[in-house]
Amino acid sequence: MFVGDSLTNIRLLRGLSRKQLAEELDLTEQSIWQYENGYISPSLQVINKMRTYFNVQPKYFYSNINLSNEINEQQIAYRSGLRNSRQKTKSETVYLEFLHYVTNYLSSIIRFPPNQIKAIKDYAVNYKSKNAGYLEMDEIIEHIASYARNSIGLSNRHNEDLLFLIEKSGAFIFEKSFGDTVDACSTWSSGDIPYIILGNIKKTAVRRNFDLAQELGHLLLHYKMDITDLNNKEYSTIEKEASTFARHFLLPKEEFQSDLKTVSKISNPDAYINLKKKWKVSIAAMAYHAYSLNQMTYQQYRYFNASLNRKNYKLMEPLDDEIVIMKPGKIRSSFEAIFEKDVRSVEDVLGYLKFELKSLASLLDVEQEFFEKYMIKAEHPKVYDFVVQENGIL
Repeated sequence: MFVGDSLTNIRLLRGLSRKQLAEELDLTEQSIWQYENGYISPSLQVINKMRTYFNVQPKYFYSNINLSNEINEQQIAYRSGLRNSRQKTKSETVYLEFLHYVTNYLSSIIRFPPNQIKAIKDYAVNYKSKNAGYLEMDEIIEHIASYARNSIGLSNRHNEDLLFLIEKSGAFIFEKSFGDTVDACSTWSSGDIPYIILGNIKKTAVRRNFDLAQELGHLLLHYKMDITDLNNKEYSTIEKEASTFARHFLLPKEEFQSDLKTVSKISNPDAYINLKKKWKVSIAAMAYHAYSLNQMTYQQYRYFNASLNRKNYKLMEPLDDEIVIMKPGKIRSSFEAIFEKDVRSVEDVLGYLKFELKSLASLLDVEQEFFEKYMIKAEHPKVYDFVVQENGIL
């Protein structure tokens, strides 16, 4: 029997409205609505069209893929451009549900390290609550950022292995194409699994590092907050808080202030190039952090920004084309482990999702060739170890 919810889910996963899907399949919008709501079942010809278009297995539409509803649409933190689009937010929720479906599958096979991000979040929630009436919010954020950095094992002298350590500490990090209006988003599952989604449109390593730290800030500072209920002013406030967290997290105060003493002219953007190599943070962000720490006067900061514009560094800074962009590796490594040890096959994973390979690769933003090499390995012929002698086969 055709399962209408499965069509709804795959349509939303691809970010399509019913009208858009109807146009793609040469059907009416009403017929799509009827299929999804169980009023009529599509013909075999239409199902084959859908299967080919979405790159799913035939049985996908006859199976109830039990997405857990563990992702709360109202608690996904992302930029306002996406926040105001009901269609887009629904699509991102379903996308996160599919990812959660995959990570649940992996968690049933692999024992991941303890979820340290959850423990840091618990500490952050308690610290905020306890000090709300006594400390300024910036002081609270600075403390939580320092605590988080130390807890995940990130050295106070550099930001090497930033993404790796956040993944290792419990976060599941993925990449996807958001378009031009959104850089990243993050949320918690109802079972306290943290997810961070980074945009995969080409950008600089330093911008990605800041996006990553900012989303970690949302996860720790705005746990279970109803983002959709916030007005524009309130939303700007939490964005500013996440940005403040990112600066303190990426540029620990004592070490950074010590570094600033080595800067030949604090209002000259080029004087920060060596610090950019060390911290992998943009020159603009470092200068703003220096200003916020009262290490730069207002006049010096104005001069810095004028120089930044004059040198066109707002478009591209020195080293932007040299510092390597970090990419998530936890999911790829997880699949590599189960395939290498023959615990599961690629076909097992495809059967679990009822997807074809192209859709699996697209969902996880992992190149198709990664999975194909394990399928080829499995197809090697069995060897019987015959020994040929002069008088025949023994």
